Amino acid sequence: MKASLTRTLPVALLTCLAGCGKPSENPITVTEGPNPTLVPEQHAAVPAINIAELVGWDEGQAPTPAAGLAVKRFATGLEHPRWLLALPNGDVLVAESNTPADATEDYTGVKGKVTKHFLSKGNGGQPSPNKIMLLRDINSDGIADLTTVFIDRLHSPFGMALVGSTLYIANTDAIVAVPWKPGDTKASAPPQQIVELPAGKINHHWTKNVIASPDGSKLYVTVGSNSNVGDKGIAAEEGRAAIYEVDPRAKTKRLFASGIRNPNGMGWSSDGKLWVTANERDELGPDLVPDYMTSVKDGGFYGFPWIYWGDHRDKRVKDPQPPAAARTIRPDYALGAHTASLGLTFSNGQKLGPKYAEGVFIGQHGSWNREPASGYRVVFIPFADGKPTGALPQDVLTGFLAPDGKHAFGRPVGVTFDLTGALLVADDAGGSVWRVTSAGRQPTRPSGAPVH
Repeated sequence: MKASLTRTLPVALLTCLAGCGKPSENPITVTEGPNPTLVPEQHAAVPAINIAELVGWDEGQAPTPAAGLAVKRFATGLEHPRWLLALPNGDVLVAESNTPADATEDYTGVKGKVTKHFLSKGNGGQPSPNKIMLLRDINSDGIADLTTVFIDRLHSPFGMALVGSTLYIANTDAIVAVPWKPGDTKASAPPQQIVELPAGKINHHWTKNVIASPDGSKLYVTVGSNSNVGDKGIAAEEGRAAIYEVDPRAKTKRLFASGIRNPNGMGWSSDGKLWVTANERDELGPDLVPDYMTSVKDGGFYGFPWIYWGDHRDKRVKDPQPPAAARTIRPDYALGAHTASLGLTFSNGQKLGPKYAEGVFIGQHGSWNREPASGYRVVFIPFADGKPTGALPQDVLTGFLAPDGKHAFGRPVGVTFDLTGALLVADDAGGSVWRVTSAGRQPTRPSGAPVH
């Protein structure tokens, strides 16, 4: 019989990997906002691992909404729901996905096996469902009455974008397209590849997101780095840590922005700029480096792996800096160190009340290597005239992390608004989609909305 991992690895190593590193003495707020505090780096022989163990939600249990808001389950019993797309007929698509089965290289060796062991505690080790579910609220009560497979046999799908009658899906290795029309409960044709994306056996940050330009003529696609900080060599980062612009008709892509370690959620601000959330590098201590959101400039370079937060050199990277490093763009807004900020959606109106009329909602999946834990919440950042006001993030949905800080009921990822103006939150570890509304508001279908 094969011995268990915990029996084959030295106890001292397991203990150190699970808790090495000095805990933070700073509140998370020092690494939030437009001008975060960047403390001195901390270097350790092995990374700290402090992932909250998943315990799930009890019947009737739910996250805690901010004052003036209410939350209820829109759907439950899902398999690792990661990303959301609200369709113009009121249906909602949910990408059920996880790490590709063929991406195993990162978990070789003692360090890799221990990392995989602890990450599995936070629901990171289950096989990828590889499908997109369709949720339909038939009687407009704010709860999905129909849950059905829209398309399966995908390859770790994540982002989705609808342009006219074409649904674009970001698999881990390609953008594919299927037809869509109102009322469809199943894709009517197999997916057709639009462009290939960097992937392969070594596929460290496997999630790929896609968003359409306002006029629908272009797609923008995120591709994360292939390591923590270029530690597999720059050749392994070829074409990664970037955002691409895709012409879906010509089936071509070009590099739009680079040096973004792990870009995820994207959205368009009121002044027409593309914004993205990004997960920054690890193993520099509990308060470095802040995850961030930033507006993205065509041709812009944002530092990875040589530089972080505008002008801080990462001395761990030995490869020579490219000329673009001298023009590194400083991010617009820090979202806290190790918060794993993923989902992003703009409010664009008083959907949850005047307080949330202009700004962005962020789903923070939560840290796996910080003491105390950070993230595990949905936050709102107020905007004015297309940019953050400077205010710190405001809690919208909390309570995903248990009071002991060591266990998690769920972990928020994708966020979007449904047709009625309610905020939907994908909770991959909790297997649910949560629906946030103004307290006391009834979930009625808006006047003139198309029916199924």
